Amino acid sequence: MLQKFALAPLGRALIALSLALSLGVAAATTQQVEESVSLPLAPAKVWAVVGDYAGLAGWHPVVAKTTITRGSNNQKGALRRVETKDGAVLIEELLARKDKQHTLTYRIVESPLPVKDYVSTLSVKPEGQGSRVIWQSHFTALTAENLDEAKIRGIVSGIYRAGLDELAKR
Repeated sequence: MLQKFALAPLGRALIALSLALSLGVAAATTQQVEESVSLPLAPAKVWAVVGDYAGLAGWHPVVAKTTITRGSNNQKGALRRVETKDGAVLIEELLARKDKQHTLTYRIVESPLPVKDYVSTLSVKPEGQGSRVIWQSHFTALTAENLDEAKIRGIVSGIYRAGLDELAKR
């Protein structure tokens, strides 16, 4: 599933999910996803890239553009508009950014993803001579016919993996 999703254009996947949801959504339980990658760089260097709230398009391979639409970049309450290369749009709000801990937390305000109450944390931790980037979230999965909680977790995981794998290539 993850490989299939990683190869599918994100915009089409999100549109398909929206259509599936419109056919009938069932209540779901809180889900958690966590992905990580080890990098041979110091945490401060990695944080300079992933800690820039408006900089997602600079390192995530499916993101075409990230624009701050309200507030100031890297400040609590800032809204960012994330546009994928396939035209999907997500609106996210920065809930917290802690430079000393190399951590930022945001929530999805609007998205075609089949989730609600989505909150995610991206952090960079020291690991040996390098660092570990950890991307985790919790959310309520909105299931529908042919779209169960495992598939939704797989979609979120695939989004994280695509970004973390790109970081590892650099």
